[in-house]
Amino acid sequence: MRHVFSYLAASKGRMAVGLFLKLVGTVAELVLPLIMAHMIDDVAPTRSVPALVLWGVGMLACAVAAWAGNVTANRMASRVARDTTERLRSDLFAKTLSLSARQTDAVTVPSLVSRLSTDTYNVHNMIGMMQRMGVRAPILLVGGVALTFFVDPVLALILLVSVPFLLAIVLFVAKKGIVLYTRLHDSVDVMVRKVRDDYTGIRVIKALSRADRESASFRTVNETIVANETKANVTTGLSNPVMNAVLNLGMTAVIFFGAYRVSAGRVSVGEIVAFTSFFTVILNAVISISRIFVDFSRGAASARRIGKVLELPADLLPAECPPDESGAFLRFDNVSLSYGGAPALEGVSFALKRGESLGILGATGSGKSSLVALLFRFYDPDTGAVYVDGRNVKSYAPEELRRKFGVVFQSDFLMAASVRENIDFGRGLPDAAISRAVRQARADGFIAEHGGDGAELTARGTNFSGGQKQRLLIARALAASPEILVLDDSSSALDYKTDAELRRTILDDLRGTTVVMIAQRISSVRFADHILVLENGRAVGFGSDAELMQTCETYRAIYASQHENGEGGECRADE
Repeated sequence: MRHVFSYLAASKGRMAVGLFLKLVGTVAELVLPLIMAHMIDDVAPTRSVPALVLWGVGMLACAVAAWAGNVTANRMASRVARDTTERLRSDLFAKTLSLSARQTDAVTVPSLVSRLSTDTYNVHNMIGMMQRMGVRAPILLVGGVALTFFVDPVLALILLVSVPFLLAIVLFVAKKGIVLYTRLHDSVDVMVRKVRDDYTGIRVIKALSRADRESASFRTVNETIVANETKANVTTGLSNPVMNAVLNLGMTAVIFFGAYRVSAGRVSVGEIVAFTSFFTVILNAVISISRIFVDFSRGAASARRIGKVLELPADLLPAECPPDESGAFLRFDNVSLSYGGAPALEGVSFALKRGESLGILGATGSGKSSLVALLFRFYDPDTGAVYVDGRNVKSYAPEELRRKFGVVFQSDFLMAASVRENIDFGRGLPDAAISRAVRQARADGFIAEHGGDGAELTARGTNFSGGQKQRLLIARALAASPEILVLDDSSSALDYKTDAELRRTILDDLRGTTVVMIAQRISSVRFADHILVLENGRAVGFGSDAELMQTCETYRAIYASQHENGEGGECRADE
């Protein structure tokens, strides 16, 4: 939480001015009851109209000063809260982009979304409230109590008996509130995750008629949030009526004893009026303080959650590593990787020269995408090393390493933007490079049918077919002429003819590019110079198609299975 509050340092000048104006306005408010008491007890009996007008003007001046000071200070407080939250949100977003894959897995994407939206909003409210009421309310409370002693110390002592009870209530609400609101925010993370999953799979849910089941599941999550929010709000909401009850009991006692003191001539009518005015000031201050602690509890819980992300150490930093002496352009040396449970890869080794192609084949869960994640250094291997262009990937800065790649991931995305913007992806590529990539991806035909590269895609590209989207993604990967092209199951939605055309493009136009292709079907990788066969995270075969047909039983089994299903004939016809 300390990390979050450090963002206020940039606005300390404006905060100081705002707090001074707030102080002036609050003091002016406290002076008003004293002037009123003086007018009742000392000025009114003289029947002097000029004196009454003069003191009335004084009260008006104090009222204007209180209004102007508080309004100006509130505007400045809102600006500080806005600017601070803007910087905090920007840095938090940048931090989420810099997190390693392991850190993102630990925090979870739904939780990051919640912290970036709901939690920053709560911090914004807390900063604004602390400036608007955090100064005014304590001054009104302390000043009001102090001035009641000035008016009548005896009656003030009676009112002061309630102070320990008020402090106990405030401390209880502050302590319990932070815990309860943290629990509430955690349950909101679960709801965001649930909504995200259901919206992503909305077509599957409808196709399998599981809408009722998902609605019931969401209802359970929603009820948990309601229960946590109710408990938090009831706990913090009790402070207001309990404080009012304590203060009103104190005021009842004050009025009771005050009546005797007025009868005895020890207190004047004006002083009683001033005392009741100060009581109103004190009561409003206590109500404000209770609101402050509610907002502070919610904001402090959010600030802690944000701080945990901002304070995560930088992971996967460049390190000095010995160079690769093998002469290979891309090499895995006895690489193993796990995600905290069963290993995803075990002892994988292979090497490619510059310009060679590698096909990676294996069943779902065999470790194909994990291998790609290591190439990009989304994760560091548990053992072994990955080398690119003679250097350990750990020795690269992230931007330097990833500029070498063009990639289509298994679960990639398209923006709600034009075709050209999706292919360029903010890289400022020339038109010639984009046109070349479109032709190489065999996407020029359907792009023209949709109205050219200015055609707009809907969110997630739903106005294009699955095969068309894959070709747009391949064009994006090719547009920057990468040294290494990684295609992670990027032809699964393509027909065999288009798939074959793309393979010929890779063979003919990208001879200087090292190509890594992951696929489920043999026809997509048989053209490669080398094929790596994975099974349960282990490399069970490495070589050309002809070699593997002779030496790898798993490869032969995959071929036989696909041949029986009608895929083998297509596979042979494309050679």
